Amino acid sequence: MTAPASTVTPTGVAAEPTAPAGPVIHYVDDGGKLRRDLTLADLADIVRHKSGRLWVDIRLTDKHCVALLENVFGFHPLAIEDAQNPSSRVKVDEYPGFLFAIVRGVRFHEGTDDPYDLETFNISFFLGPNYLVTVHGGESSAFVTVTDRVERHPDMLARGADRVMHAIMDGAIDAYFPLLDRIDEFVDGLEQRVFKDFDREALHDIFQVKRLVVSLRRHLGPQREVFNVLASRPSALLAPEMQVYFRDVYDHMLRINDSLETYRELLSSTLDSYLTQVSNRLGSITKGLSVIATISIPFVVVSGMWGMNFAHIPLSESPHAFWYMLALQLGLSAVLLIWLRARRLI
Repeated sequence: MTAPASTVTPTGVAAEPTAPAGPVIHYVDDGGKLRRDLTLADLADIVRHKSGRLWVDIRLTDKHCVALLENVFGFHPLAIEDAQNPSSRVKVDEYPGFLFAIVRGVRFHEGTDDPYDLETFNISFFLGPNYLVTVHGGESSAFVTVTDRVERHPDMLARGADRVMHAIMDGAIDAYFPLLDRIDEFVDGLEQRVFKDFDREALHDIFQVKRLVVSLRRHLGPQREVFNVLASRPSALLAPEMQVYFRDVYDHMLRINDSLETYRELLSSTLDSYLTQVSNRLGSITKGLSVIATISIPFVVVSGMWGMNFAHIPLSESPHAFWYMLALQLGLSAVLLIWLRARRLI
């Protein structure tokens, strides 16, 4: 099998590497030589004789590759079913002869207009005595990085397949940190819109970012148990010195979880501040309308009294009655205004 090939666009910019047509195979023999051109018979022989170190990366989109799980490696049908199901929960199980684990990769969905839309994909691991089989449906930068490291330094795979498993899992968890940076930018922008500009459209985005944080916590939470098991539970397929490295990944998860909790609290505070500002602005408007209504009472009362249909009304015959009534109304309004200020009602 060959590595994914990169194409060049007409503008001269290298495009994303195309997905390989079959499984990506890396095998380091007992002499330390890296090989990639192995047949199915070679794979079966390596698994049967437990010679060298083998890493096979399989994509779910290739049904022939998925058949390798049963026909060549002989994995348990339940584990194969979980690996093929993109909705399988994050887990770690130990079967006779191999360790099966699922972690979840998360990234922003760049194919939609929603800046808060998340895309998730499962990465399944079959760890045997001398081999690692990874199965995934989505692209992950962790595979690109680890593949490059194995090809440049085959001794990484030669020291054990569990090292490759750790490197991929570590890369999948580290991919959460760029998401945290984006969330930090979202929170800073929302605080600017609420506290400085008071953007009325910010409420929708506050709830969107809160839902994003909750979604990340929901995806991250079950994986804590997975890495806790890998870091602390004894296993014949995991060297004790490797469990220390899985404990480091577990620490990364705790840091990510703490950051998400901090963002959740900041968003709650931002939401409370937004609602408080809305309430204060509504109070100010209500207060202004109340003042207008109060000082207009003399105009309504006086105009109502002198507008009644009676034969004898005081000043009805005076040529200056209008100005007298206007002065009286303005005077009463001024008295009310002074009284309101004296009582500190306005």
